[in-house]
Amino acid sequence: MTQTQTEAMTMTATAPATQPTTDDGPDAIRPFHVHFSDEELADIKRRIAATRWPDRETVNDKSQGVQLATIQKLARYWGKDYDWRKAEAKLNALPQFITNIDGVDIHFIHVRSKEKNALPIIVTHGWPGSIIEQLKIIDPLTNPTAHGGSASDAFDVVIPSLPGYGFSGKPTTTGWDPIHIARAWTVLMKRLGYTRYVAQGGDWGNAVTEQMALLTPPGLIGIHTNMPATVPPEIEKALAAGAPPSGLSADEKHAYDQLAFFYKQGLAYAQEMSNRPQSIYGIGDSPVGMAAWMIDHDADSYSLIARVFDGQQEGLTRDDILDNVTLYWLTNTTISSARLYWESKLPFFAPKHITIPVAVTAFPNELYQAPRSWTERAYPKLIHYNKVSKGGHFAAWEQPATLATELRAAFRPLR
Repeated sequence: MTQTQTEAMTMTATAPATQPTTDDGPDAIRPFHVHFSDEELADIKRRIAATRWPDRETVNDKSQGVQLATIQKLARYWGKDYDWRKAEAKLNALPQFITNIDGVDIHFIHVRSKEKNALPIIVTHGWPGSIIEQLKIIDPLTNPTAHGGSASDAFDVVIPSLPGYGFSGKPTTTGWDPIHIARAWTVLMKRLGYTRYVAQGGDWGNAVTEQMALLTPPGLIGIHTNMPATVPPEIEKALAAGAPPSGLSADEKHAYDQLAFFYKQGLAYAQEMSNRPQSIYGIGDSPVGMAAWMIDHDADSYSLIARVFDGQQEGLTRDDILDNVTLYWLTNTTISSARLYWESKLPFFAPKHITIPVAVTAFPNELYQAPRSWTERAYPKLIHYNKVSKGGHFAAWEQPATLATELRAAFRPLR
């Protein structure tokens, strides 16, 4: 993408947008438009067709990783039938902007509700996610009356791309950890003119959102997370020792078992990116290799994706999955996004001692479904907790109606 292409004004937004600044000062907000060339899109298909396939796995299950049949189905659809231009059109139908914070260009979607007194919310994605994850919740949040809600539940929605991800700039210096990003998000909300707002996130989005809460900026009145950090220290010790403590409730034992499984079989990708993010050149040089790395994030998400490419109806579609994967490829952000794992020194699941109001939705197929007992200990000002019946790690993407309903209920006491 050229500079001219990326900053061309989009006129197709259906909701009032941020007003771009007219000066070129350090706080300038510039309109953004997505367009990749036909040559770039043809190059993906050429590389997919040239994939050198390995032998099939030697087991009949997914214990060795992404199965050959699954990734070949993905590649066939990606190389022959998938159309990125549809994703571009969806993105360009929304108001998008770029602003520079601490020397890095930050891309964000900003959709204002037509309802009076809408509550501003900043929603943060994780890895291997992107802004693509949150597109389905924008209209339910900004236009609640069209989705079973009331006008008083409306939100103004801000969805930034993490530094090094998507259309945001790639930091050229170290230090862009979740704490730094949290500071940048408070700058962004202030720059947009919001003096009272809430924040939401899962995965790295949870880490950033919780760090925003710890900064206690004057405008932040509460947060919501769908991947809360609630694991008590005695549970962490038990996980390290490999034996669950006695006296756990059914919900606590279920969460313990989920964590034990993830720690044993699901951390390989995070360990590699935490230690050697610059070494994954091959993943960034092969569309199929990158796709396999991304869809193997966690066992439940991979199983869902495999079912999708087997033709089953799920919360995600083949296009949903490939919109996200293609965004990573076209923006060449495989390594720049991985560096966040290297930068962060925060324990992912340990409570952070947050003192502002917190709301939690516990999805059953998350890395672990946080029990109410652990959640109440972790968040002394817990204003909402709900254990829902369906959904996993990518909540906004998989179950957007459920998450939107949860966000309305969660923040209703703070309006």
